[in-house]
Amino acid sequence: MTAAQADLPTDLQAKFLEMPEGLRLDSPAVADGAAIWRIARDSKVLDLNSSYSYLLWCRDFAATSVVARDADGEPVGFLTGYIRPERPDTLFVWQVAVDHGQRGRGLAGALLDGLTAKVVAGRAPLTVETTITPGNTASERLFLSYARRHGASVERKTLFDAGLFPDDGHEPEVLYRIGPVNP
Repeated sequence: MTAAQADLPTDLQAKFLEMPEGLRLDSPAVADGAAIWRIARDSKVLDLNSSYSYLLWCRDFAATSVVARDADGEPVGFLTGYIRPERPDTLFVWQVAVDHGQRGRGLAGALLDGLTAKVVAGRAPLTVETTITPGNTASERLFLSYARRHGASVERKTLFDAGLFPDDGHEPEVLYRIGPVNP
């Protein structure tokens, strides 16, 4: 259990998944930017951003992002997010990825729950948003199980149609709004 999770009331702690054994939840540091970029690249699923953007993300959005560290302190998974400026009660989850060697252990769900525990304390109720491309069943399962765990409703609508993207073959991005998530 993370320190943020331990500070939550007992009934809420039960809603959060534990980190898999041998891993710990932490805030990202600038020095993690390169590892996070590599995990995103190796996922073969995420839109890969420049390595520079991951360094900036770790500097400017560490308060709304998390990493999973192994016993050596190396990042083996990450979740990046931000509070929407025009909706301060909404956490947008931008990217989530887990190193191949850590998959199948529930780490993505634990990262999402850990970030919620970190952010929800000052923003109640909280709405979580993300976008998922059609056919990305792993992400659909992750966010739908999160909603079920937290007793939250899910609204879906296309946020960005495929025609808006300048690169060929980009699928539409479907917005998932999950909430409210109450502390």
